[in-house]
Amino acid sequence: MNPSNDQAFSRRDAMALVGGAVLGSTTLRAARADSHRTTNAKAWPIYKSVKWGMIQTNGSIGDKFRLCNELGYDGMELTSRFSASAEEVRAASDATGMPVHGLVPGFHWETRLSSPDAKTRAKAGELLLQAIRDCHGFGGDTVLLVPGKVSGPDETHDDVWQRSIAGIRRVLPVAAKLGVRILIENVWNGFCETPEQFCDYLDEIGSPWVGAYFDLGNCQKFSPTADWIESLGSRIVKLDVKDWGKEHGFGKIGAGDVHWPSVRTALEKLQFTGWSTAEVAGGGRERLAEIAQNMNLALGIGRASS
Repeated sequence: MNPSNDQAFSRRDAMALVGGAVLGSTTLRAARADSHRTTNAKAWPIYKSVKWGMIQTNGSIGDKFRLCNELGYDGMELTSRFSASAEEVRAASDATGMPVHGLVPGFHWETRLSSPDAKTRAKAGELLLQAIRDCHGFGGDTVLLVPGKVSGPDETHDDVWQRSIAGIRRVLPVAAKLGVRILIENVWNGFCETPEQFCDYLDEIGSPWVGAYFDLGNCQKFSPTADWIESLGSRIVKLDVKDWGKEHGFGKIGAGDVHWPSVRTALEKLQFTGWSTAEVAGGGRERLAEIAQNMNLALGIGRASS
């Protein structure tokens, strides 16, 4: 039975109120990044970071925070394979004014929510819960998730859809309590390879605590990145930044088939503001400085870092 218009409005209104609270949490973290930005001001600022594993330098946690701060990054994204304590991370964050904006777990490819094995699915759920708790401990507000993989007759597209949604819904109470959103990344896993499918998947979950961690390079294999942005709209919470081309695969940001002027236009139209995180080959100071410059140029987020 379809709900009445009044009932439908009430549900949408409630979702908007909760979503506003979530956005407020994210905005507070972004505001901390604003205090030391060196790039030119924009009406809808995009903040930049790198995956923790890309920082291939010696030194302490604090040293790596300071290096990225010096190079013009606005915050940090950690991984679940991270040995430092929450206290160390928060101390480095406070000392540099660089928030930890999120966490990338390492379990979701091998221990999948979409596995045909019930015990494996249960384990994946436990690991997702732990990632949510770890992220909260580090001061972050999102966990990136690959929901599964289409692997054969026992793990079809429909299986990934249904099993992953069931697993995600089971952890939502903890995610909501801790203020950590679960963001689904579009990857080459045989799942939701059109923007319409991705939209439908997120809409079926139907929670303000779930959104898209949209990878600007991964989608280019299937259709232009800007088209995906226009379709996904406000479902996009954060961006992974890389480039991809038919001739050379993944490579330098700005040197592939992604049409960056169209991407910038689509993000401006959406009034997107939030975190963008490079996902490319890392390195030392010189390489990280180059990545920051490439991100600035591709996304139009200000002058290149010196």
